[in-house]
Amino acid sequence: MAKNKSAMIVVAVLLVVVVVGAGFFIFRGPKETEEILTSAGLKVAMVTDVGGLGDKSFNDAAYDGLKMVEAEIGAEIKVVESSKMEDYVPNLKSLADQKYDMIWAIGFLMTDALAEVAEMYPEQKFGIIDAVVEQDNVHSVVFKEEEGSFLVGVVAGIDSKSQKVGFVGGMEFPLIQKFEAGYLAGVKAANPNAKIYTAYAGAFDDPAKGKELAASQFNIGADIVYHAAGATGLGVIGAAKEKGAGYWAIGVDKCQHAEGQVGEENYVLACMMKRVDVGVHKATIEALNGDFTGGVTELGLAEDGVGVCEAAKETASAEALAKVEEFKTKIVAGEFVVPTNPKDVN
Repeated sequence: MAKNKSAMIVVAVLLVVVVVGAGFFIFRGPKETEEILTSAGLKVAMVTDVGGLGDKSFNDAAYDGLKMVEAEIGAEIKVVESSKMEDYVPNLKSLADQKYDMIWAIGFLMTDALAEVAEMYPEQKFGIIDAVVEQDNVHSVVFKEEEGSFLVGVVAGIDSKSQKVGFVGGMEFPLIQKFEAGYLAGVKAANPNAKIYTAYAGAFDDPAKGKELAASQFNIGADIVYHAAGATGLGVIGAAKEKGAGYWAIGVDKCQHAEGQVGEENYVLACMMKRVDVGVHKATIEALNGDFTGGVTELGLAEDGVGVCEAAKETASAEALAKVEEFKTKIVAGEFVVPTNPKDVN
């Protein structure tokens, strides 16, 4: 009995050591990481493009990435909104003067501004979305927008009843032309006889102009209009909602189906997801963990950086979605290369 009691005591002691040791092993690493990150008062900020927060698209997606960082490690986050392009440099400089640990410039329009400020603050870590700034203290995240746009073009080409579809871009720059080129190619791949109307609003923050352009395309026969226009694109969705049954918008960057809901009906056919949130989150966490590098990260279909939103299953046809999967497989495998210039679409 004494031997059994002694054995039980030994086992109990070992169990306590194992449990405590295991607990120490399991929880110490993450706890120490969290304490280091939060106690150091790590701060991350972003400067928006002129569209600002509330665009339900590009800037909001970047902000989602910052909120993911905040939730994961408790970092302080800040957003500075730009009302005009002249705000870019002072906004970036202000944050650099406050010594934020990572500062994001959201959008290709900020390329020159960031290049200027990054040179002035060589020790500051910066990131930029949709452009490449070749400096050691800047990490650039770019996307293969043409690939995701091709897939929603396939949806439009198959699901259009009128065989006429439209595209509304924000500003006519090479980046936005990648959206246009991919979309045109996708529509033509799915429906060679389809007619495509294109227009540019000249702004990313003008929903009224987006609505006007989309309405004009609907009025000449288009029944689906894709936008790559930031907050301007909210007007495209509004035009589809006003037009009513049989008319659709295709959203961009985030899932915009909520914007297309009217009662039990939805007027957003699909959305081209561009994971700006993932790009911001991943590069920020790496920077805060001491793994910051300059250079470029490019995200396409193969990296799940672009694609078609899950909500499209509720609105797009099964035929269209099956064709999307077929083309996605070919693109990822390198069997099909999507053009990046509208002039290259036959």
